[in-house]
Amino acid sequence: MTDVPHHLVRWTGLAGSIMLSVAAFLGGALPSGDLRPNPVKIWLGPNGPLIIGLWLFGTAAMAVAWWTLRDRVPSARWALVTAGLWALPFLVTPPMGSRDVYAYACQGASYANGISPYEYGVSTLPCPWLDTMSYIWRDTPAPYGPLFVVLSGAVVAATGSLVGSIALFRALAVAGVVLTAACLPVLARRCGVPVGRALWLALASPLVGVHLIAGAHNDALMVGLMVAGLAVVVARPGRPWPLLVGGVVLGLAAAIKVTAVVVVPFAALAAITGGFSLRALLRHGTPVVAGAVTTLFGVTLAAGLDLGWITGLSHGNEVVAWTSPPTAIGQTAGYLALPFGQHIDALPVTRGIAVLVLAGLLVWLWFRARHRDPLWHAALALTATVALAPLFHPWYWFWPLALLAATAQRTWWFSAVTVVSAFLVLADGTGLPRYTKTVGAPLMTLFVIVVTIRLVRSAKEARAAARRPVPVE
Repeated sequence: MTDVPHHLVRWTGLAGSIMLSVAAFLGGALPSGDLRPNPVKIWLGPNGPLIIGLWLFGTAAMAVAWWTLRDRVPSARWALVTAGLWALPFLVTPPMGSRDVYAYACQGASYANGISPYEYGVSTLPCPWLDTMSYIWRDTPAPYGPLFVVLSGAVVAATGSLVGSIALFRALAVAGVVLTAACLPVLARRCGVPVGRALWLALASPLVGVHLIAGAHNDALMVGLMVAGLAVVVARPGRPWPLLVGGVVLGLAAAIKVTAVVVVPFAALAAITGGFSLRALLRHGTPVVAGAVTTLFGVTLAAGLDLGWITGLSHGNEVVAWTSPPTAIGQTAGYLALPFGQHIDALPVTRGIAVLVLAGLLVWLWFRARHRDPLWHAALALTATVALAPLFHPWYWFWPLALLAATAQRTWWFSAVTVVSAFLVLADGTGLPRYTKTVGAPLMTLFVIVVTIRLVRSAKEARAAARRPVPVE
């Protein structure tokens, strides 16, 4: 597919985005939509075959177009223009791929009325748009950072309507995408990655239009601030005030979604000029870490909130889907026990082990990054965080995708994950993994086993090669 004309790719992707937008108007995550949908009900409902057909063909068109140019983008400008063109239809569609934006509005309504969304569910107020929210999230605390809670309250207070709130949440998401576009070239140049390729991989994928722009997910703003903070750090390493500013921006990212905290230790390494030493780390890394931590807690106090989002994060465990590897392994263990008359819930065990493995991996990656590229290792750290989390949504993959686009030399593996992720939900947010668990969980478990074996073999081969004496000519 390397000989496909660039202009054909551009118009194929645009056709895909238009098809997805039409599917959203016909059967997206509409306020009046069915809160207990399934693929069969959608198919048998009004325009069902048309909605599903447009959704699948539109996703495929965008995915193929994006994949085709992943390693041969004509220029950075071409990538930006094309990504912007593809994004246009998503600016004016109803929400699609998720109902989370309604949760944002309801949590904002709670905060605007003096109720902490960390202490009470949105049914307490009750939210004026409660009937748009998924049942599972109505009585759970918000899992988002304090800055996003404040922004949500401001959005609802400023608009007073559901449509206006959705428009402003979408504007915040677009701002995050634009911030990513503006700052990602700094990271790409630092890592020796072509800027055009980095922008294409990060901004033109189907995940951006569907989930970040149309779905208005706060992940867009978090990633935008995260990339901006890292860009400030790597642009001015060794300079205390710019490093402090970079840390503050990273703290703001974590105050949107705490996941951004993962990159802060690696940003401290990126702040060092010259070789690594403990003295250099303390001298140059301290402003970054201090800025991030102070900002996160400062925003929390200024908002009149506490650390209740930690409790909110734990409620993600209530969703069981095989797209999370630890969850898939737990499900598979349960399936294997059934023929022996045993009914076991292995999820707490597999998810708990995954947390321990993640903690060890993050520490190992940080020590490894001391004498290597810290940005690449930050991307790997985010990848591990997503892979070992108890829950996976397609838009979560944008966290590592943005950094992988600017740091990775090989693109096929994370591009493949991106394409698969794009097909995991339908227009109204119906998650297909929920209906494919008996097949999906064992396949994901097998995939984890194969990947683990290959990684172990690669590590052994790398160690053996490092110990092999260099021949003297």
